[in-house]
Amino acid sequence: MEMYCCVTGMQVEKMGEKMIEVFKTNVYDKWSAEELVELLCHHYPGCAINFDLEDCDKILRIEGDYFFIDKLKKIVHEKGYWCEELE
Repeated sequence: MEMYCCVTGMQVEKMGEKMIEVFKTNVYDKWSAEELVELLCHHYPGCAINFDLEDCDKILRIEGDYFFIDKLKKIVHEKGYWCEELE
């Protein structure tokens, strides 16, 4: 799965000791996923964020130094989608 830095747009090889969270979502199309990634990158600059829409759970993955899970869920919900953490 390719990850890209929100600040530079460059592919991230390895980011060291970072927080990583994976969410199941109901985002089904590429355009919605791109819109959410752009919005989340605005709130969490420096985090690597991507969707895997080919996965049956329509995965949202975020990796970075810090982010707030409840705020992330709220942002996604405000755009009309839901997400829940995978364990």
